[in-house]
Formats: sequence, C-alpha cells, structure tokens
Amino acid sequence: MDFQLSDEQTLLRDTTRDLLSRSYDPESRIKVIGSDLGWSREVWSQLADTGILGLGFDQDESGQLEIALVLTEVGRRLAPEPILHAALAPGALIAQLGTDEQKQLLDDVAAGQHLLAFAHLEPGHRKPTAETSTRAARQGDSWTLTGRKNPVLAGDSAETLVVSAALPDGGTGLFLVDAAQTNAVSRRGYRTFDGQRGAQIDLDSAPAQPLGDAVDATGHIRDALIRVQSALCSEAVGAMEEALRLTTDYLKTRKQFGVTLSKFQALTQRAADMYVSLELARSMSLYAAMSIADGNLDPMIASRAKLQIGRSGRHIAQESIQMHGGIGVTAEYPVSHYAARLTAIENTLGTSGDHLHNLIEHIGDYELVRI
Repeated sequence: MDFQLSDEQTLLRDTTRDLLSRSYDPESRIKVIGSDLGWSREVWSQLADTGILGLGFDQDESGQLEIALVLTEVGRRLAPEPILHAALAPGALIAQLGTDEQKQLLDDVAAGQHLLAFAHLEPGHRKPTAETSTRAARQGDSWTLTGRKNPVLAGDSAETLVVSAALPDGGTGLFLVDAAQTNAVSRRGYRTFDGQRGAQIDLDSAPAQPLGDAVDATGHIRDALIRVQSALCSEAVGAMEEALRLTTDYLKTRKQFGVTLSKFQALTQRAADMYVSLELARSMSLYAAMSIADGNLDPMIASRAKLQIGRSGRHIAQESIQMHGGIGVTAEYPVSHYAARLTAIENTLGTSGDHLHNLIEHIGDYELVRI
C-alpha cells in the first residue's frame, strides 16, 4: 500500500496549512470565536477560492483522503470555520442523491456563498444511527416535516438544511428545508464549550423538498455518518499533534530547580507515551480514510478508529494540561482549547465507550478475534 501523498495532495495540505496559519494565532482565534458569527467570513472566502469547500462533491476529483488532509490542518490551528458541517458533509449528500436542479446549489456552496447543515442528530442519540423521530407527511405532491433536531452543528447560520425524517411507508428519507421559513422552522443557536456553533431546530409542518426521490436513504445516511466520523478523526489528529508540540516546547523552556523540565526523566517518558498515543491515532485515522477512499464504508472500521481517537485524545489532552501546570487550564493559553476540542470530538457521534460496546456487539461476526 502506498502511503505517499501525490503532488496534488501535498499542495492541498501545504496550501491549507499556510492559509490557516496566516489567519489564526491563539489571540486572533479567541477574538473570532467570541464574535456573533463565531468564525470569519474572510477566511471562508479564502477557503472557497482554494477549492476546499467543494472537496468530495465530485469523487473523480477529490475524496476522503483530501478531506482528511484538510481537516488535519483545521485541527492543528483549531480553525472555527464549519468546513465539514456547513459544506462538505451535507454537500456530499446532495451530490450523491440530488436532482440536477438540486445539485446546482453546490456551485454556490463551493463558492462560499451558501451555507448548509446536516440536521440528523436528535436528543437522546448517543451512537451513530439512521433512526429518527422526525416525521415526514405527504400532502399530494408536497411534503412537510415535524420534529426536533439537536445538535445541528453549523445550524445557527445555515441557509438550507438537509433533514432526515421517517417516511410514511417506513425507512428514513432525506429532505431539503429552507431555514428562512420562520413560521415553520424555529432555531435556537448556541455556542458549544469548544468554541464551535450549533443550533436546536424545531420543525412544525415545515415545507420540504425530497432530496432526489422520496425513498429510504438509510444506507446513505449511515455512509454519511461514517464519512463525518473519519473527518473528525482527522481533525483530532491535527489537534493532538499541536497539543503535543506545545507540551514538548514547554518542557524544553520551563525551568525548575535551575534546569528545564525536559531534564526530568519522568516527564520525558510521559511525553514519549503521548507520542505513542498520537501515532496510534494517526494510523487508525488513516486506515479509516483510506478504507472509505477504496469504497469500503464499514461501520466497524469507523468504530475502531473512533475508539482509538477517543482514547488517544483523552490521554494527550489530560497529559498536556498536567505537564503545563496551572497555565494549562487558562483560556488565554492555547493548550486548554485543544483539550476542549478533543473532548468535543470524543463526544460527537458516539464516545469511546459507545463504540467499544458497538464492537463488542458485533464480535460474533468474525471467525478470528485478536486482542
């Protein structure tokens, strides 16, 4: 298997890294996430100009590996722009299932002129599932949706919602809903503890348009969740890399008893353990992304990757704060923000415990199990 990046992938990675590095340092990021919008429209426009907001819409041009490269750089800088949730994830569903007319919307999405959101998760959802309590009702040739979606990441600023709803004849369908319908769509935006934005969206007989045909899209929803999990794993790897770098730099500069902390063997051993956790997470994240790129969207692979990412992220987040001491928990110092983001990723689409139980439930599907 070839693990080398192509010239185009290397250019995409380096371009994204340069763009986000120029846009954000710890102080500027804190200022941006504290604004009303929570992210920068100027940076959003630059992301669109480089083609990042359209990744994955055409599988012949880019796919999960390219998305993984971009999300790793997003995690490295903790960029607050909702690249995954307002563009790539819902846009991919429209690209796969939408009519020719619906797919025209993707041009504006890729250009940074239209914001989407995938409104699927509902209160009580812990593990990734295609099930939903939101109901779709048909009245002649028109459809309406009723239910509550929460959390809807990037839902506070979305203009079009891709909404999952139970079909009258069974199964789960996908629909497009205009978020500006204030008489039928109520949303309460909020800021998450890691600086991201989300919303609770209530649909009260909201007019909706089927995404493609009004048929069971359970398989497509499952695949979309697997892609999102993989992208989050990639983002977590970037955040872990930077948290480890901040920690090792601190050990090399902070002095106690007249010598730097890096001279204390116990601390260097703990830093080495953090590096091992990072490499375990990186390999599993790459495994998940490459499996998707090969057309194998296996929920068990997604669970194995998410399990390792959660364990590694918790280890690195806790150790980075512990080895920084009191400064590590302050809002002014960046390592606390990396810990918050890693914690949020751990609790998105199933915790490590949820995915461990998922793997245990399917252990009988394999003839040989290696511990």
